[in-house]
Amino acid sequence: MARHIAVLDASLGDTPAERNLRRELAAAAEDVVVDVYKLPTGALPPTAASPEWNYDGVVVSGSQTSVYEDREWIHDATAWLRESHAAGVPMLGICWGHQFIAQALGGRVVDMGEYELGYRELSRVGTDPLFDEVPTEFVSFETHSDRVAELPPGASVLARNDYGVQAFRVGSAYGVQFHPEYDRQTAVWVTESKDLPDERIQAVLDAITDETVAEAEAAKAVFPNFLDFVDSHQPGTAPLEGRRY
Repeated sequence: MARHIAVLDASLGDTPAERNLRRELAAAAEDVVVDVYKLPTGALPPTAASPEWNYDGVVVSGSQTSVYEDREWIHDATAWLRESHAAGVPMLGICWGHQFIAQALGGRVVDMGEYELGYRELSRVGTDPLFDEVPTEFVSFETHSDRVAELPPGASVLARNDYGVQAFRVGSAYGVQFHPEYDRQTAVWVTESKDLPDERIQAVLDAITDETVAEAEAAKAVFPNFLDFVDSHQPGTAPLEGRRY
C-alpha cells in the first residue's frame, strides 16, 4: 500500500526544497506518494479530523524566514500543526521545520546572532529509531541563524553539537536542525546566497568536497527510518511521551 506524505514547503520563492524532498522520499521507498503545500501562499492540507485527510505523515521543510516572525501563514500553519500533532500524525521537521515544530508545541526559538553554515559534525544522544544506521558521530549540512533554545514539554534530545539541539522527538513529531536532504548543488547554492564576508563564504565552499558530501550520505537514513516509523504508527493514537511505536 502506498504511503501518502504531505510536504509543507515553507521556503520563499523558487528553491530546491521541493525537489530535494521529493528525491529523498522517493529514494527511501518506491511506494511513496508526495503532495506539496507551499505554506507562504497559504496552502495547507486538510486537517487530520477532516474527511478529506488521507496522509500517513508530514514533512516540514526549511525556510528563509524565522519561525517567530509575525506572518499570517506561519500563524495558520501553527494552528494546523497543533491540531495534527494532537491527532498523533507522524511529522518530520527539517531546519525551519525543526524550529517550527518546537515553537508550535511550546518550545522557544531564538536568534543565535551568527550563522552555522557548512558541513558540520553532530553527535547522537541516546537511541531512537529515526537514527537507526546513522553513526554516533555524523556529518550533515547546516544553514541557520536561529536555534531551539527550549524544547517543548516532554521532548527528548536526539542529537546535538556545539550550537545546541540538533534533533529532538516529542510524541509522534521529530525535528532535525540539519539538512539530510541537501545535495552538493544545494549546498553550494545556499552558501553563495548568504550575506556573509567573502572569506567565510569561500571557506565553506572549499569544504564542500567529494569526501564531505559522501560522509553526509549517512544522515539520509532519517528518511527511510521516518517512513518505517510512519508504517508502525497506529492512526489516531495520541502522541504519548516516551512511547515507542
